[in-house]
Formats: sequence, C-alpha cells, structure tokens
Amino acid sequence: MVRSPCAARPSRTEGDLTMISALLTYEFLQNAFLSGLIIGVIAPLLGLFIVVRRLALIADALSHVALAGIAGSLFLSQSVLMFSALNPVYLGMASAVGGSLLIERLRGAYKHFEELAIPIILSAGIGFGAIFISLAKGFGSDLVGYLFGSVSAVSRQDLWIIVIIAIIVIAFIRFFYKEMFALSFDKEYAKVSGVNGKIIQMVFMIIVALVIGASMRIVGILLVSSLMTIPVAAAIQLAKSFKGALVYSIVIGELSVLIGLFAAFHLDIAPGGTIVITSIIILLLVLGWTKMKGKLSTRKVKGEFA
Repeated sequence: MVRSPCAARPSRTEGDLTMISALLTYEFLQNAFLSGLIIGVIAPLLGLFIVVRRLALIADALSHVALAGIAGSLFLSQSVLMFSALNPVYLGMASAVGGSLLIERLRGAYKHFEELAIPIILSAGIGFGAIFISLAKGFGSDLVGYLFGSVSAVSRQDLWIIVIIAIIVIAFIRFFYKEMFALSFDKEYAKVSGVNGKIIQMVFMIIVALVIGASMRIVGILLVSSLMTIPVAAAIQLAKSFKGALVYSIVIGELSVLIGLFAAFHLDIAPGGTIVITSIIILLLVLGWTKMKGKLSTRKVKGEFA
C-alpha cells in the first residue's frame, strides 16, 4: 500500500520529541541553543543604547570589519603554520574591537560630521574582506558559516567565549546604567554631572564589538546587526519607558532566537536567516497591533463625544 505524503510526515509532537532528544544527545546543539539564548539577551540589551543614540549603523560597520578579520584568519591559516590552529573568531573579534576604536577616533576628528566615521570603517571592512577572500582559495564553505551562522559550527569553546562576554556586558550595564542613560539622552547634562563620556563610550564600543564577534557563529556576520536593532524597533512600539523597552527588547530577542533555531533545526538551514526573519515577523505583528490599537482608541474617543 502506498502511503500518502501526509502520513509519512511526522506529527508536531514527534518533531518536538525529536528535537528534545537531539538536544539531550548532541553537544553541538546544546552549544548552539545555549549560545543563542545568551545572545538573545545581550544583543538587544546593547542594541537599545545603540538605537537611542542614533548609531544603529555602527553594528553593520563593525560586523563588516569582523568579516575582514575572519577572512584574514582563514587566509593566514592556509599560508602560515602558526595560524592553522587559531580559531578565526579571535581575529574577527580583534578586528571588530580595532574597528570600534577607529570609529571613535574618526568621530573625534570629524566633530561636526561624526556620522562619516561609520561608512569609512564599513568601507574599509568590506575592502579588506574582499581582498582576503580573493587571495585565498578553498574556504568558501567555512566562510558561509560565518556569514549566515551555523548550528553545527558552535563549539564548547565558542560557548564559553559568549558566556564570558555576556558577564562583561551585564556587569557593564549594571554598574554604568545611569551614565549610559545620561549619555544617550543628554550629553551636556552628563558632562556637567561629571560623567567621563569618552572613556565610557570607548568601553561601550569595545563591548559592542565583542558581542558582534561572539554572535557571528549563531546569527552570522551579515545578520548580527539585525538582532541588535529589529527587536529594539519592536520594543519601542510597545514600551512606555526606557526600562520597559529594555525588557521588551530582550523578550523579543529571545523569542526570535528560540523560534529561529527551532526552524533552522527542522528545515536544516542557516540559523541566522531564520532568526532575523522571525524578528521581522514579530516587528510587523507589533506594528499591526499598535496601528489597530490606535484605530480602536480613536473610535472609542469619537464614540464618547458623539
């Protein structure tokens, strides 16, 4: 007897059990999901401060600089013996940190045109990345994993790196929340209050670079900036305060990561794309809900005055 396609397809419950058993069995899946959960917290957490300061494109610039570092590390691993055993993530993170420091220097050089620093560094990252990719041969599959994320590529070492960076991020926000809040909304007040804006901004940029470097395994270099900004865009529509926006950003970031990783596992595709598309769908739902809520409020007010 010929079975129908529907009969051959496992049920939702069977799929969930398969995923749970796989998580309990395979270490790389445990690494990927734990890393994703952590990134789902720290990326939107920093992203809110980036967005309110109108620096959203900085994440894009640093991700392209990280790409240059990854491509350079893969190229050096082919030509220099001592680099063959080096995790490319390290050079990617170092490049992102260097790019963040250069952005701050250029913003200081162009005081009246600070936004020029971002496209300059972004262009440099793309340029160096293209050069290293053209010089090296045969690491296309490795590079694709860094560009768009890969569940199977996350090692226990990568997980520990993400854990350490998450501790740094949470500690920084915990101890410098008031200073970051003041710098985000009123630089002059922060300066009068004695806040050392230059040092805090530089440390903040370094931490953003580290998070971008650490997130590339799961989300991918080309998509990590989306996880920093899209959940924040949705949270701003829902929240009535800055702290509320922080909470909503983290919740939406976690939902995006969990649903995205779940979809990537079952569809056998790169997790970065599914995570970002999930966050966009959530954003569209939020925008639709707030628009509908606004119309209902308007109708209610008109009814009261009728």
